[in-house]
Amino acid sequence: MKYLVLIPDGMADEKIAELGNRTPMQAAKKPMTDRLAAKALVGTVSNVPEGMVPESDTANMAILSFDPKIYSKGRSPLEAVSMGIEMQPDETAYRCNLVTLSDGGDYDGKIILDHSADEISTPEANELILALQEKLGTATRKFYTGVSYRHCMIQKNGNDRYPFMRPHDILGKCIREYLPKAENGGAEFYDLMKESFEILNHHPVNEARRARGLKPANSAWLWSPGKKPQLPNFKQKWGLDAAVISAVDLIKGIGICAGMKSIDVEGATGNVHTNYKGKADAAIDAFRQGYDYVYIHVEAPDECGHRAELENKVKSVELIDGQILTPVYRYLADCGEAFRIMILPDHPTPLRLRTHSIDPVPFLIYDSETEMSGVECFCEESAAAQNRYVENGYSLMDLLIK
Repeated sequence: MKYLVLIPDGMADEKIAELGNRTPMQAAKKPMTDRLAAKALVGTVSNVPEGMVPESDTANMAILSFDPKIYSKGRSPLEAVSMGIEMQPDETAYRCNLVTLSDGGDYDGKIILDHSADEISTPEANELILALQEKLGTATRKFYTGVSYRHCMIQKNGNDRYPFMRPHDILGKCIREYLPKAENGGAEFYDLMKESFEILNHHPVNEARRARGLKPANSAWLWSPGKKPQLPNFKQKWGLDAAVISAVDLIKGIGICAGMKSIDVEGATGNVHTNYKGKADAAIDAFRQGYDYVYIHVEAPDECGHRAELENKVKSVELIDGQILTPVYRYLADCGEAFRIMILPDHPTPLRLRTHSIDPVPFLIYDSETEMSGVECFCEESAAAQNRYVENGYSLMDLLIK
């Protein structure tokens, strides 16, 4: 038995007037997804336990069968693992976004315009991270370049419990009340973020971006701290040789910590312009090499949700269906071996909110040997109508694996 798990990150949404009171999932032309859904087990699942923040680390851990309440230690250390950083037990990792803040006025009064600085390129971001390391790095604090706007800071004996605000939750808002506060141990982080603006705002990279009509990556934003992670070994738990394919360090890190093979795809960006075909080819190649379980994560719908890009969110769903799901399904069907496909977003990223929500998401499980009475259109509404609700996302694998 072969298993394909496809995660269109943040795909679930709300009904939108511009789409004829439909969700992006309902509006998208996704013939292969709907074809499988018509014969699949369909329902809804909560991947984020009540009381936890609806982040991708929590949700994807759950989908991979690891209870987030036990294993979640923040997303930053998982990203650090993917970046090849050897964390020590006394070190804390912090996500370090390169964000766009408004010009003018004091730092506290600035508006956060973009959590991704117009999805800054990695080569540009690397120059800015090197500048932060030169000016703010110490013997106990180091900055590491990740992908696009997503980077990492490692600090010895750092505070791994500080309740930072997630930058994508406060888009368009004044940052004053969301900055780290001295009264609860955040003075060091506040000073660092404020100094980063002075270093980055007029850096040559950002002046060149302004000249091209792009937003500057003019401040670091710290969040999601955590210590070195430990996850159970996926193969020992399920008896399957598993691989993960993603452009996002967070997802790669989860897979690596679980003993899965992380497969890089050239041109995979984490946005709507990613290399969809390359991910499909990588999945097919992994199956050919003998992997039993392939986990494909696609960040594009989530980024479109954060950026309030309606047309691109619909387009990303269509591209995932046509350029990833369709060729991988055809490969598996032609092999003659039984297979199962599970498709679900990790969490919703509603365009109206521009951030994640904790609502249940639709899932489908297709079995090449068993035909179920599924739904015509795989979407939030049809899945909820099945009255098949899985309360804990970490138990969903029990339905998939046989």
